[in-house]
Amino acid sequence: MTDIAVIGAGIAGLVCAQQLSQAGYSVVVVEKSRGLGGRLATRRLHGTCADHGACYLKPKGELFRRFVEILRSRHILEVWTEEVYELTAGTPLSEPKNRSPRYVAPGGMSAIAKSLAPGLEILLNQRVIAITPTPENGWRLTLESSTSNEGLSAKALVIAIPAPQAVMLLEPLGETVLDAVFLDNLRSVEFYPSISAIAGYPPTSEPLPQWKALTFVDDIDLAWIGLDSSKRSNPQQPHFVVQSSADFAQRHLESQDLQPVGQIILQQAAESLSLPWLNTPEWMQVHRWRYAFPSHPWHEAFLSAGTSLPLVCCGDWCGGNLVEGAMLSGLAAADEINHQLRHLPLDNVNFLNVFV
Repeated sequence: MTDIAVIGAGIAGLVCAQQLSQAGYSVVVVEKSRGLGGRLATRRLHGTCADHGACYLKPKGELFRRFVEILRSRHILEVWTEEVYELTAGTPLSEPKNRSPRYVAPGGMSAIAKSLAPGLEILLNQRVIAITPTPENGWRLTLESSTSNEGLSAKALVIAIPAPQAVMLLEPLGETVLDAVFLDNLRSVEFYPSISAIAGYPPTSEPLPQWKALTFVDDIDLAWIGLDSSKRSNPQQPHFVVQSSADFAQRHLESQDLQPVGQIILQQAAESLSLPWLNTPEWMQVHRWRYAFPSHPWHEAFLSAGTSLPLVCCGDWCGGNLVEGAMLSGLAAADEINHQLRHLPLDNVNFLNVFV
């Protein structure tokens, strides 16, 4: 039996796991995908890579600024742009008045998550399909790929995935194991969806826009577009990432074939930006994000089940401040789990020590 199992290898899960591992606990991270990062997602395609989830970092708090500076010193992050343009219907596009650095990983935003992984035991491509208490006062995780006699046992559990996914895992335990108020609080968290289209164009496409990133202020279908190829040195061809509005994503979320949906997004962008060639890409990939942005986040840094067996939920939906919020939530969850277990000294433990 391991001390702590962490479900989810996004920023919250990885930061939590590092903090607890460095304190001396045995930790196993379980991730259903084949890669790390959650919304810090990078797609490798057509000889390049594209960030189809979180598009850049804009640090606010001191700890996150330190994290960004360390990644800059290790050449994982660099400044992409200080300007995100805004387009409002019926008004000309103008340069933004407020400037602040936006940081990206030229090797793909998933590199940020990979930088937090050293020393951790991480099981990739492993979907947790059931959670049950054990007679030994622990938690048993049943994995989709395991036989009936296999699984993973832990004294404590951190669930670092979107709240609606956590609900699906925890509801079968019922109120005999979990408090009704805890389940209701978890159910109260809601998300906006999004659909991202990655599109590549011939090297001769012109004119390329003057901006690298642009927000659509009042478009019913579009939310954001970025010249993603400008994050890479010497790109072979221009490629863009376009993110839909939540309303558009909601209307098309269950579409079996997303290619026509992506074409609609590109057509809208081409018309809005007066760049007709955006409508005719050489290639395109489309991705749906069912849980893209918290629309109704939990108001605290974590959500504890309050059971005799330690169980804490965390993620970017705790506080709702995206990547930075996920990091702070992971740290808070680690502190809470430590409090419920052995009270190991965390005062001098810092997940940033992984870079020392």
